[in-house]
Amino acid sequence: MPDMNKQQREQLPTRSDEQPQSAIELPGMLLADEEGTTLEKRGAYSAPDARGPQDKPRGAWAEAWRELRNSPSFYVSGVLLLFLVFMAIFPGVFTNIDPRHCPILDTNQDPSGDHWFGTNVQGCDVYARTVYGARASIIVGVATTALIVVIGGLIGALSGYFGGWLDTILARITDIFFGIPLLLAALVFMSSVKDRTVWTVVAALGVFGWMQIARIMRGSVITVKKSDYVVAARALGAGTPRILGRHVLPNAIAPVIVVATISLGTFIATEATLSFLGIGLPPTEISWGADISSATTALRDSPYQLIFPSIFLSVTVFSFILLGDAVRDALDPKLR
Repeated sequence: MPDMNKQQREQLPTRSDEQPQSAIELPGMLLADEEGTTLEKRGAYSAPDARGPQDKPRGAWAEAWRELRNSPSFYVSGVLLLFLVFMAIFPGVFTNIDPRHCPILDTNQDPSGDHWFGTNVQGCDVYARTVYGARASIIVGVATTALIVVIGGLIGALSGYFGGWLDTILARITDIFFGIPLLLAALVFMSSVKDRTVWTVVAALGVFGWMQIARIMRGSVITVKKSDYVVAARALGAGTPRILGRHVLPNAIAPVIVVATISLGTFIATEATLSFLGIGLPPTEISWGADISSATTALRDSPYQLIFPSIFLSVTVFSFILLGDAVRDALDPKLR
């Protein structure tokens, strides 16, 4: 090597000015030494802390519950329904008047301190009958909804999962029932029964009201059964009951819950219609529909007899429909 003068030697980089050979910068903003040990680059990267419970991935139901908690509709409908259900279970908390005590001298009295909603044409206290009438309406709505979910859910699940000839037969049966109007079928059913009770109305509405649930469940099961986890469970030798109960139904039930919640309010309105027509609950049962029907005879002179039961009926139906909309928004990812 040729000799260099002092000035040229001073311009050469020293060992301290060069990048250390034991550390190489990686694209991921990390430093790695020659032995492969990864180091942090100060100020550019920080190692993540251990995940807490709040950082765990959320499941579909947990995410839906989080959406519900952020929904004003859920709280409004929930408060209204809790109040109505409490009133149906414990009507004595709201009134100490016997709704079946109807002195003829108190006929068609206007609202007052003794009778908050007035009295009807038979002398019965309208407020007491409105409070006690919530029980029959809510029982019919909840029980009918549970019945159609069981019938329609079972038929739809079997049809969608197995397909083939079973799907064809069940689909044709569903189409036949779809061609029968619910109200007309319930009228014919109730007129052919001698002893009409709450459970008779539930049976009439449930037998002729399950078709929409069946179709929705069938489509949902067809979609879910093609999923990888269902195929894997089948490949591992899981039986049909286990696959349906553990993998298919829990992931296919969400749209059914939405429709069932909305339908609950519809069944309450249908029961009130049957009672209004005189073919629903018997006179011994206190029902909003029956009270609305009896109030039509005194509509001009005493409109309050019609107004108060109608308001409670409308609020109940509205609350269930509002709750159904909130559940739909929470369970449908496209609407978030």
